[in-house]
Amino acid sequence: MFPSMLDHYQVQLTRMLEAEQYGEAKELLRFLLHCQGEDARHYEEWDSLLTWLDMAFPEDGIGEAGTGFTIAKQEKEEDEATFREQLLNPPDQDEAYVNQVVYIMQNHPMIDQQILALERAAYIQSADLDDSIKHWLLTEQVHPVVQFKALQCLRKRGAVGTLTLERLGETVELDLSETPLSMDDFPLQVNRIVERTEQVAEVDDPTLPHFARELWKESLQFLYGTTAYHWMLREDEDTVDYFAAALHLTLLLTVYGSANDDDIRDTYGITEGLRFRYEQACKALRQVALLQQIGEDGPES
Repeated sequence: MFPSMLDHYQVQLTRMLEAEQYGEAKELLRFLLHCQGEDARHYEEWDSLLTWLDMAFPEDGIGEAGTGFTIAKQEKEEDEATFREQLLNPPDQDEAYVNQVVYIMQNHPMIDQQILALERAAYIQSADLDDSIKHWLLTEQVHPVVQFKALQCLRKRGAVGTLTLERLGETVELDLSETPLSMDDFPLQVNRIVERTEQVAEVDDPTLPHFARELWKESLQFLYGTTAYHWMLREDEDTVDYFAAALHLTLLLTVYGSANDDDIRDTYGITEGLRFRYEQACKALRQVALLQQIGEDGPES
C-alpha cells in the first residue's frame, strides 16, 4: 500500500472511532489486515483494536436484531450533519471572516484545509464570491481535487453557466449546474462501472467493495470533465466492462502492490478488440493513483 493511502485510511479510522461508527471501523480494520507489506507493529495494533471492537460492539446493524441499532445510527448521522452545517455556517460572517475563508481557500498549502474553506464558502452570503472563485480557477494552478470541490461549491451557491478549465493537461468546458454533488448525482453509467467492480471483487475479498467505491469516488474527482470521463458515459456494456476491469486492477495494485492483468481481463471478458480501450482506462486511473502517491503537498495542476 502506498504511504499516502495508509495515512488516508488511518485518518478515516480515527474519524470513524470518534464518530462511534464501529461497524465501519471494523470493516476498515479487516481490510487493513488483508493488506500486504506493512510494518508488523501496524498489524498488531489493528488486530488488537478489531478484537476489542468485536467484543465491545458485536452488533452489526444487519437483520431484525440490528434494526434499533440501524435507526439509532441513522439518527446520529442526521444529528452530525446538522451540527456540521452549523459549524460551516456560523451566524457571524463579517468581512474579516469572509476574507479569511477566501485566503485559506486560495493559498493554504494543505489540500484538506482548502476543501474545508470551500465547504464554508458554499454558505457565505456574498454577491462577489462566485466571481472570485471563478477567477481563481481560471488564473491559478489548482489541484484537480480542489478544482472539483470548487465546482461543487459554485453549484451549491447556485452559480450557472459554463467554465473552461485546464484539468489533467486537457482544456475542458464544464456546465456548473451539472456538477455532481454526490455519487448519486453522477450519470447511471458511471455508477454501473463501480457496481460491476464491487460484484467481482467481493468474491475474493468481502472488504474490497467498500474500497473500490472509495477509490472510484476519488478518481472521479480527478477525471471529471476529461476525455476519460466522457468515455465512461458511453451507454454500452463493453464500456462498463473495460472500465470496471481497469478499476479492479488499480484497486489490487493500490491495496496489495500487485495484480494479474491476464486474470483481470479474463474475468471481465476483455477481448483483443477491447484491449486498447482497457489499457487507456488503466492509464487514466494510473495517472490518478500516481498523483495520489506523490501526495497532496499543495495546489498543483
